[in-house]
Amino acid sequence: MIYENPIGVYYSFIVEVIMNLIMTRKFFLIALLILIFPHYLTSVQSSAFNESQLNKLSDELLISGWKPLSDKKASNKTIKALNKFKKISSLEPYFKKASGYAVFPNIGKGGIGIGGARGSGEVFEKGNVIGKTTLTQVSIGFQLGGQAFSQIIFFKDKKSLERFTEGNFEFGASASAALISEGANASADYSDGVAVLTYSKGGLMYEASIGGQKFSYEEY
Repeated sequence: MIYENPIGVYYSFIVEVIMNLIMTRKFFLIALLILIFPHYLTSVQSSAFNESQLNKLSDELLISGWKPLSDKKASNKTIKALNKFKKISSLEPYFKKASGYAVFPNIGKGGIGIGGARGSGEVFEKGNVIGKTTLTQVSIGFQLGGQAFSQIIFFKDKKSLERFTEGNFEFGASASAALISEGANASADYSDGVAVLTYSKGGLMYEASIGGQKFSYEEY
């Protein structure tokens, strides 16, 4: 019969316990690293992305056609004219449904026989100003006098707005606008994606067609 040394058994037991504790600790540390490391790695990658790749991503988004909304604000004249149009209850559906609109606070028009008009305005998309525009018009026909008016052009959908912002937009000779008069409801049918309304600021002309109006556009 072989007798085991009690002291040796005791030490073996102690060693085994210590090894188990060490292994348990290692397991705990490994588990802790597994849990923490991905978050640490994500943090590092996020930091690197923010510092070195954000500009590149922005450029790629711009190239693809996406861009953030401009922080440019419309001029006081434009805002004043826009608020005047918005106070007309019959125009509320246009503002709600249109993809955008161009507002011209003041257009001066005059002539004897040969008439001309010019004015500047700003273009909005979904309520945000996106650029400025200039209107010019030359017309020939029976006309006499002078007139000053505000004008708003509603763009029914994205496509019609883009046609305008591409520049060199022009109304055909037969184009017409609905005249807004005091105390009366105003409405205009969309034609080729646009509806035009004008608000007289005084004066009188025999010819009030918007035919031949040409527009330039510059993005903010």
